[in-house]
Amino acid sequence: MAVGVRKRQAAETEAELKAAAVRAFARLGYLNTKITDITAEAGRAAGSFYTHFTNKEALLEALLTDLLAEGDVSAGTPGHSDDFRDRDAVRWHVAVYWEFYRRHRTIVVALQQAATVDESFARRSQELLEPDLRHIADHLAKLELPGEPLVVASMFTGLLSTFADRWLSGRGPDLGRELSDEEAIETLTSFLHAGMGGRQP
Repeated sequence: MAVGVRKRQAAETEAELKAAAVRAFARLGYLNTKITDITAEAGRAAGSFYTHFTNKEALLEALLTDLLAEGDVSAGTPGHSDDFRDRDAVRWHVAVYWEFYRRHRTIVVALQQAATVDESFARRSQELLEPDLRHIADHLAKLELPGEPLVVASMFTGLLSTFADRWLSGRGPDLGRELSDEEAIETLTSFLHAGMGGRQP
């Protein structure tokens, strides 16, 4: 019984440190956040951090692993299709990513910042993300593509991320009005679907 309690408490502490890290990253930026900022945010002693993570990069990698697991769950939900000839299949992926980015922008930005300053972290992140990239490449298999599937998949994911970051961070050009989620998703879907040579409706 005591072992089970300790495991549960350890899991709770780890979850609290992760949540505290996200709050600290949002407030200070990943690069400026210190481990003591994270533990203070979590209301934990500074030494408790190292029971769960070797360093800040290890915590960020754990957050990335959590995000990838969430993505795997999304792939099993109704509406998911692997045929990108169909515009609805492309739209499903765009809409899911848009909402995913909205929820997890702080972590995505932290990953980008960490990869910029730490080459080993950048390589490790790329290794973790590669199965998702190959998943998208598989979705493209039935299309007559303008390039290799992995190349086009990297364009697909890169455009999704850049577009979402630009508009969801409020750094898009001034339209004189707000860009709605629906318009953003529809515009990006049409652009990607046409660019990949999908069937027109």
